[in-house]
Amino acid sequence: MMTKRFIPATVLAAALALVPLGIGAQSASAATSGVSVQGTGTVKVTPDTVRLNAVISFVASTNSAASKAVSTSAAAFRAALREKKVATKDIQSQNLTIYPEYTWTQEKGQELKGYRASQSFTVLIRDETNAGAIIDAAVDAAGDNIQVTGVTPIVLDIDDAQDAAREKAVAKAKKKATAYAKLFDFTLGKILWVSETSSNYNPPIYAMAKASADSAAAAPTEIDLGEQDVTVTVDVRWAIK
Repeated sequence: MMTKRFIPATVLAAALALVPLGIGAQSASAATSGVSVQGTGTVKVTPDTVRLNAVISFVASTNSAASKAVSTSAAAFRAALREKKVATKDIQSQNLTIYPEYTWTQEKGQELKGYRASQSFTVLIRDETNAGAIIDAAVDAAGDNIQVTGVTPIVLDIDDAQDAAREKAVAKAKKKATAYAKLFDFTLGKILWVSETSSNYNPPIYAMAKASADSAAAAPTEIDLGEQDVTVTVDVRWAIK
C-alpha cells in the first residue's frame, strides 16, 4: 500500500522553481537556492490481524436447492466465527453467484450438470494469536464444500509504526543535509517543503485446502504471523543561506 502526501513547511512564491534532488545551483535570488535530500526509515512490526478469504460452493439439481445449501453452510460458518468472538462488522460477504454448470464428453457433447451457487467471504480475525483455531472452527462448521482461498497476516493498526518510521526518516534527512552543508561549506536555512511517501509490506496470500476431520484434530492449523516492514520516506528541501 502506497500513500503520499505533501506537508508545506512554508508558503512559497508562485514563481518558485524547484531544483532536482541534490545540491541546488545558486541563483540571483537566495530564496530559490536550496538543497534537497531524501531520508527513509523502516520499522518491523508483528501483524495484529489475520485476513481470511473463503468460498462456500454447492452444486444441486435446481437453483433453489443450490442457493439453500449455500445459505445453510454460510449460516453455520458465521455462527462459528461469532462464537469465537469475531465481530459481525468483521465478516463481509464479497460475492454471491448462481449459474448453470455443464459437463462435456465426446459421446454426448455438452450436458447440464446442475446449478452452482457460491458465496465468498472476507473475515478479519483480530485475535491473531488464536487465528488458526478460529479458522478451524469456522471451516468445520461450514462443512466439506468450503474452500479457504487465502490466509494473510496484516498490520491493521499502523499509526504507531509509521510514527516511528517517520522519526527515523527525518533524522536521516537531517543528517544528509548537514553533511552536504559541511562538504560544500554553506549554511542551512529554513525548510521550504517536505513530502512523504509511506508503505507497509503485506505478504502474499497463502491458500489452504479444506482438511479432513481426522487431520484437523491431529494437527490444528497454526498461522505464522512473522514480521512486516513499515517504511516512511521523506523528501525535504532546505534553503541555503
